[in-house]
Amino acid sequence: QVQLVESGVGVVQAGGSLRLSCTAAVRTFSCYAVGWFRQAPVKEREFVAGTTWNDIDPRYVDSVKGRFTISRNNAKNTVTLQMNSLKPEDTAVYSCAARYSDYVSSRVANYDYWGQGTQVTVSS
Repeated sequence: QVQLVESGVGVVQAGGSLRLSCTAAVRTFSCYAVGWFRQAPVKEREFVAGTTWNDIDPRYVDSVKGRFTISRNNAKNTVTLQMNSLKPEDTAVYSCAARYSDYVSSRVANYDYWGQGTQVTVSS
């Protein structure tokens, strides 16, 4: 069982930055790929970014490339999502998720463990 807790809820103006963190309560965190997903009102949950255990070759959805950066610290069991140049369309509930795998997946169904989610609001 993996417990995930997100932190970094915030309200920011367009063009601003926010940093989200995901902390995992598990002894073998390095065995898990971790993804960040988001869900805006009346929209489906979508993949935002993901990282493998060794933090090589992270993946991003096209809409955040060049603006968001995912990174992890296995010694601290954390994965962070640095979000820059935020846009109103980035407003959503952001959740981190983990899967016992060497590979990142963009599919919601491929993740076994989820955090409770944290609200990010970008005002225009």
